[in-house]
Amino acid sequence: MGITDKEIQFYETNGYLLKKGLVSAEDISRIVVDVDDIHNRMAENPTQGIGISWEVYEDDPDHPPLIKQLMHSELVSPTLNKILRSDSVLDVLEAMMGPDISLYHSKLLPKAGGDGTAIPWHQDYAYWKNDNNKPVMINCQLAISEANLENGCIQFVPGSHNWGLQEHERKHQTFGVFLPGHYQEREDAVAVEMEAGDGVFFNALIIHGSAPNESENDRLMNTFAYNVTGNGTSQSREVLRGKEFNA
Repeated sequence: MGITDKEIQFYETNGYLLKKGLVSAEDISRIVVDVDDIHNRMAENPTQGIGISWEVYEDDPDHPPLIKQLMHSELVSPTLNKILRSDSVLDVLEAMMGPDISLYHSKLLPKAGGDGTAIPWHQDYAYWKNDNNKPVMINCQLAISEANLENGCIQFVPGSHNWGLQEHERKHQTFGVFLPGHYQEREDAVAVEMEAGDGVFFNALIIHGSAPNESENDRLMNTFAYNVTGNGTSQSREVLRGKEFNA
């Protein structure tokens, strides 16, 4: 698929880039089969090596378990495992981050109809920063189902990747750290609506979040995160392209 000079310029200016039709309809159908009934399957017999954050329904203990984040999703979907290392994805990444590309992680993000948690404003580098790394990581979020304003599509603050790392706060009710004004609407935010098979690439420093899913249908996304090989790590999880990692 590759990337044009105009698209690179858009990414460098705004901090994100939408690629329509990144993944074929056939592969999307295979992913849907791979993750069918994923909530019940992981509650009863979780796959070894994954990490799950569950939705908590304190007022309704009989509510069926729902996943809000499943780390290492390539372990539950052979198709996701294939896509994360595909040329259609890596060619775009190479134009953005250079030739030495390693997998950082892959996570499935189901957002249940009528139940999905909002994700407050944050920068991913707030989670990933250590004494030795630089904010050169890039995400690719794949739409497995349609994503729109009603069901809580991702929203970005264009250009905010140029503002540096902002101060974040830890919220005990959630699984992460977020910017002050966690859930407030922002006039400078842009919603990126996607059809199944579309992918959006975005910078580790861009401010982003998403609203709850107010529709009746589940919204299903998967985010692949990539790092420049050797950037701030004592070991590389998996080199996908370019030089091998030497500690």
